[in-house]
Amino acid sequence: MASEGELPKWALEPCMMGIDEAGRGPVLGPMVYGCLYCAVSFQNALASLNFADSKTLKEEKREELFESLKANESIGWSVDVIDPRELSAKMLKKSKINLNEISHDSAMGLVTRVLNMGVLLTQVYVDTVGDPDKYCAKLSERFPSIKFVVAKKADSLYPVVSGASIVAKVTRDRALRNWSFDESAENMHRKFGSGYPGDPETKAWLEHHKHSIFGFPTLVRFSWGTCATYFKNGAEVVWEADSALDEDGTANKNGKRQLKLSSLGFTGGKRNSEEIESSGKGRCKFFQNRKLEQLTQF
Repeated sequence: MASEGELPKWALEPCMMGIDEAGRGPVLGPMVYGCLYCAVSFQNALASLNFADSKTLKEEKREELFESLKANESIGWSVDVIDPRELSAKMLKKSKINLNEISHDSAMGLVTRVLNMGVLLTQVYVDTVGDPDKYCAKLSERFPSIKFVVAKKADSLYPVVSGASIVAKVTRDRALRNWSFDESAENMHRKFGSGYPGDPETKAWLEHHKHSIFGFPTLVRFSWGTCATYFKNGAEVVWEADSALDEDGTANKNGKRQLKLSSLGFTGGKRNSEEIESSGKGRCKFFQNRKLEQLTQF
C-alpha cells in the first residue's frame, strides 16, 4: 500500500501502528520519523516478515525490506522528514523548542495524519523519547481513544515498530544520498561519513566546509553544540534589530538593538557591539532591508 494511497478495506478494521525515528543524533541531515500500520488481525503475519531494528541490519537488507513492505497491500506507512534548518531554527528561536518536543510533535503529527486518512487506529507502539510514562500520558491525553505502548527499545520488541524503524532509516539514508546542496562553493564534496559528530570523516567534512562568515552548508544542524568548536576564530556577526531596546532592556546609542550570534558559534571578533554602529544613512534599500553596512576592513 502506498503511504498516501487509496484507503483499503482492512483500514476500517481495528488497526495498530508503530512509530520510530532515524537521525536524532547526527549533526548532518534531516531527522526522519516513520510509521507503519496494519490491521490488528495482521499482527501474526507481520511478525513473519522478519522486520528487525534497522540499526541491526545492513543497508542492502533494509532497502530490501522497505521495498517489500511498500509492495505489501496489507501494510501502510508514512514519514515526516524534518529538515536540518527547521531543527536548528526551532532549537535556537527565542522560545526554544527542544529536540524531545520536536520528536513528540512529529510522532503526534503522524498519528493525526493516519487518523485523518480514515484509518481506525486503536493501538500505537512508540519507541520512547524521554520518560516513557510521561510520554505515554501525553499521547493518551491527545488521543484518548487509542491505547499507547511507549517503551525503550520498542524497535526490537514490537515488529510494527521494527517496520517503522526501517521506513525511517531508509528514508533518511536516501535523503542524505540524494541531498541537493543549495550552496555552490568550490571544492564541496559528499564524503561526510555517517553524519555523527564523533565520526572522523564527518569531522573532516565539517572542517573543510566551514566558512568564517557564512557558517556551514544547510545540510548541517548548526544548533548542535559540536558546531561551535569549528568557529573559534570565526568572524563575530552582529545584527541591528528594529527595536529601541538592547537585550538587557536598555537603548543603545543609535536606538537600535544589537543582537549577537555567538550562540551559533560566530565568535572570535575583537570588537564589542558598542563599537559596531551605523546610522544607516546613505545605504541603498537592499542594504537597509538587510541591516548591512559597508566595511573598509575586516
